[in-house]
Amino acid sequence: MIQIHLAVEDELSEKILKRLLVDSGRSFHVSSVINRGGFGYIKSKIEGLNKSAKGFPFLVLTDLDQHVCPSALIQNWLSKPLNANLMFRVAVREVEAWILGDRENLSRFLGVSRDLIPIDPETLADPKRTLVQLASKARKADVRRRLVPKKNMTAIQGPEYNSCLSEFVGTAWNPLASALVCPSLAKCCQRIIEFTPTT
Repeated sequence: MIQIHLAVEDELSEKILKRLLVDSGRSFHVSSVINRGGFGYIKSKIEGLNKSAKGFPFLVLTDLDQHVCPSALIQNWLSKPLNANLMFRVAVREVEAWILGDRENLSRFLGVSRDLIPIDPETLADPKRTLVQLASKARKADVRRRLVPKKNMTAIQGPEYNSCLSEFVGTAWNPLASALVCPSLAKCCQRIIEFTPTT
């Protein structure tokens, strides 16, 4: 059993990592989760997590957002070399791209045509916005209510956005299908499969 700590931006990212750990076929046990909302807290703590990883494995997931590439983000955030026990993964450009990558199951979940879902989600400038726009066309009223913000509201997502998509990740999402069109997800899966803790 490999004991591991997680550090994530939100509930959805946490659910995705836990799903990937289970699907890896490895014996991981999540000891704790750092989830304070958004990338800012992770960025402020990443140097400390890198030091702590000398004694205990960490898996960190953040969004690329407007950085040029994952390597540029990691170099910007870390002043010292990445510890071997710290798996630092970056979703291009957001974890929503990994959700969009499974077009077959997402179309069923939302109740929209598969043809409306982009075939190359990691090239999207704003995958979250794309996903919310798709949800606004959903035939399922409950999905629209949970994922889409009400009219005249400043929110960019619905009131139950993370919990609704977390349900999809836990029950219907196929990471292997998504990894075929999302290279950053494929690399994350491979890193988890190959990971061996060092002491």
